Amino acid sequence: MLSRKWVLLDFIHRCNNFRFFKQIHAQLLTSGIVRDELVVNKVAEFLGKFVEFVEYGCDILKQNDWCISSFPSNLLISSYASSDTPRVAFLVYRRIVRDGFMPDRYTFPVVLKSCTKFLGSGEGRQVHGVVVKMGFKGDVFVGNSLVHFYSVCGDFCAATRVFDDMLVRDVVSWTGLISGYVRAGLFDEAVALFLRMDVRPNVASFVSVLVACGRMGYLSLGKGIHGLIFKRVGMDLVVGNVIMDMYVKCECLSEAKQIFDELPERDIVSWTTMISGLVQCEHPKESLELFHKMHGSGIEPDRFLLTTVLSACASLGALDYGRWINEYIYLRGIKCDTHIGTAMIDMYAKCGCVEMALQTFNGMPYKNVYTWNALLGGLAMHGHGHEVLKHFEEMIKSGMRPNEVTFLSILTACCHSGLVDEGRRYFYQMVSRQHNLSPRLEHYGCMVDMLCRAEILDEAQELIKIMPMSPDVRIWGALLSACKASGNIELSQEILDRLLEHETQDSGVYVLLSNIYATNQRWAEVTRVRRLMKDKGIKKAPGSSVIEVDGKAYEFLAGDTSHPRNEDVHILLNILANQVYLEGHFSVPFLII
Repeated sequence: MLSRKWVLLDFIHRCNNFRFFKQIHAQLLTSGIVRDELVVNKVAEFLGKFVEFVEYGCDILKQNDWCISSFPSNLLISSYASSDTPRVAFLVYRRIVRDGFMPDRYTFPVVLKSCTKFLGSGEGRQVHGVVVKMGFKGDVFVGNSLVHFYSVCGDFCAATRVFDDMLVRDVVSWTGLISGYVRAGLFDEAVALFLRMDVRPNVASFVSVLVACGRMGYLSLGKGIHGLIFKRVGMDLVVGNVIMDMYVKCECLSEAKQIFDELPERDIVSWTTMISGLVQCEHPKESLELFHKMHGSGIEPDRFLLTTVLSACASLGALDYGRWINEYIYLRGIKCDTHIGTAMIDMYAKCGCVEMALQTFNGMPYKNVYTWNALLGGLAMHGHGHEVLKHFEEMIKSGMRPNEVTFLSILTACCHSGLVDEGRRYFYQMVSRQHNLSPRLEHYGCMVDMLCRAEILDEAQELIKIMPMSPDVRIWGALLSACKASGNIELSQEILDRLLEHETQDSGVYVLLSNIYATNQRWAEVTRVRRLMKDKGIKKAPGSSVIEVDGKAYEFLAGDTSHPRNEDVHILLNILANQVYLEGHFSVPFLII
């Protein structure tokens, strides 16, 4: 009998066909060893692989004496909970309980795991009720499962209540609630709970609170946790990536780069975190250089990283690099989803290739509001005002609901194209019942700029008066530009007084005001404005230009002589300047020094 048992167990272990298993089951029944605990466990393990034969599995378990062991039933539920159809686990639990099975402290966690996976809020609450009724409320293992379940389902009142009612809490209890807060974006609550911890945090605790610190910009706390991790658990790849992300979110690129350089190995997350951080902190040139280095290391970029790199190309106007990314996506067979497509439209538009932006847009099977905004913004940037309005009407007809950014593109297009009447109409359409959007400062700024360009200063000033927020330096700058064109010195002086109230550090408006006074030969006022800039420590930001050569972006600042080929650049510029002179565009040649 013993040898037959081991033969049948071996058959079950090697079986991968349900029809063959039925034959083995028949042998188990006729041999009388079907109730053997080891056999039942093996049967439950096998049945957990076949979700389609749930009823058969439950019938076999019903034949088992549940008083002997709950392990086979828990094993079957656990197998279904880990499958692609976790709801089946709850159905099995409900069925076997109805047949007489008594769940224990190991049953509830696996059932709650299944409820968590299919977000079965109602089913999980039923299980919670049974937990309380059967007296497992104080079990830390069950309590942790309930905290995790409620956190994932977004019921933080219930999760916190379960947590507070737990008589014993371990690190899993604390970490479960902290990570739940982080997933829901409740970062302050996560940090506060971490600071209350009365047990030693583990790696998961540190990772969760570091994410919260990064999102909230809590640099000091993040640095402190970094120090604790260094002392207690050391630095592995996952932890290193999270610490680097925290520094990136806090805009501490030097610290992030140091972590990046010290990582013993790097995965796609490491590279993506550092490259996207450089883009977010407005260092697109460095991000492209790092991406080039990553590509040389053999790591394949994913869709998210390609979207980020396209954004860097758009910032720099690096058209060749952007085209290379486009070709890379095509050759690798990467699905061009809305994120990549939108980034590509934005890149082509900002690099001046409006036709390619339109071609990409028209080739996209699905477009969201961000896709439309990228196209409208790109067309507006290049002065295609009527095209913007035409595509906006197509957007409305397609059923896409515009947002605040959409109307900002519309107003920008009207401003740059001098479409004053259309600008007024769309501004009031924005706040109408149809769209019910509240204009932000940028929208008022566009309207003021549009009216000032059209020399309708009275209406511009009236609009500023009725704005629900205080005008910023850009709005006053638009008025100043209009004053310069019309020679309105009195209004310029009034704007200067307003700027003094704002304590602005924007050099552009002061330079503009100085130029207005200089145009009218009011040299004493010019001196006063320049002195005011000096007293406030305001310096005129140098002009810059970016040029792409062989896929690499080079930035030049006005007056900067630090480029390694500075002399060669100036020699070539002198040659070009003389050629321009010889073609009759200037009365005298000039020398660039």
